Amino acid sequence: MTHADTPAADAAPAPVVRIESGHPTDEELAAVQAVLAAVLAEQASLGAPRTEPRVNLWRQAARAPRAEVHAGPGAWSASRGQRGC
Repeated sequence: MTHADTPAADAAPAPVVRIESGHPTDEELAAVQAVLAAVLAEQASLGAPRTEPRVNLWRQAARAPRAEVHAGPGAWSASRGQRGC
């Protein structure tokens, strides 16, 4: 089995740039990619450390695990702390 046969090799990498609106042409996307590559290369040559993108706290909070809610006496008042109430 070679490295190319593994499932991870077939998976597409996560996008680094996301287009939020508009309909850029292939030429416009290539120009943006060239500029970003040049800026990153310049920063790397100057010794600038690579930084990870900031965490989207809104998305992270939506995925936070919630405590289970059980029916029964006192369940309504016990559930009050579930969502910051």
